[in-house]
Amino acid sequence: MKHISFIIALLLLCACGKKQTNGEVRQQPTVGGLDDDMLRIAVTPTLDCLPLYLAQQEGWFDREGISVQLVPYQAQMDQDTAIERSRVHGMTTDTERMAWLQQHGTPVEQVATTTLSWQLITNKAARLTLLSQLDDKMVAMTRHSATDMLAQHAVDSAGLQSDRVFRIQINDINVRLSMLQNGIMDAMLLPEPQATVARVDGHPVLMSTDEMGRHLGVLVFRSDVMADTAMHRQVERFVKVWQQASDSIATRGFANYRELIASSCHVKPEIVDSIGKN
Repeated sequence: MKHISFIIALLLLCACGKKQTNGEVRQQPTVGGLDDDMLRIAVTPTLDCLPLYLAQQEGWFDREGISVQLVPYQAQMDQDTAIERSRVHGMTTDTERMAWLQQHGTPVEQVATTTLSWQLITNKAARLTLLSQLDDKMVAMTRHSATDMLAQHAVDSAGLQSDRVFRIQINDINVRLSMLQNGIMDAMLLPEPQATVARVDGHPVLMSTDEMGRHLGVLVFRSDVMADTAMHRQVERFVKVWQQASDSIATRGFANYRELIASSCHVKPEIVDSIGKN
């Protein structure tokens, strides 16, 4: 049954990876070479990118005198490729992926932290209530990322054998969520607001980075960008706007940005009201 489920999962991945959640064909963003006129930032449809979506919507980048293009991707690995090939100057990511990039020939520097969080969520049909029940189960994650590290943490915490928990690489966040909703995957690590979508649908949470006190989200830029005097000044103004937007969200709350979160993260507006609630 595991092999059959895995084959189905791969077929669904291939089918869903070509479409948006509204059924339209997804076009891979195309950007030119990097220059001094515009900062290009890779983003995903996740809540940690909300300060960027807010700043762009409100025109705060323009007010600060910098030109910023947000380049959307559905998976962290696609962001990695973009920054490796100098298609973007910076991106939101996690500490594990930042270290991976640094160790494999793409020097990047952290300029800010983000609110990125992860939840280990299980399929409600599997009726798993303990980490130890992940034995002989499939967990969706991404290699060399916080989700990889957290999956291993779950295995170690439960005293399970690593080869008895099948970590399946599903990079696209929305595809991963679809696999949970369609009963294909036993468990997975999801960020917000996708984790809230799963919880509202009745899928239980076994582990949360918020409860663990782990803060893994970072905003990074290529080191060669930071080494350029003119670009460095742009990044400094960018970070100033980032902090302004982050402060606004912290003060006013997610509910004040329901429509923006819904449109940027491809979720229903009512989902926003359940973020952060049990």
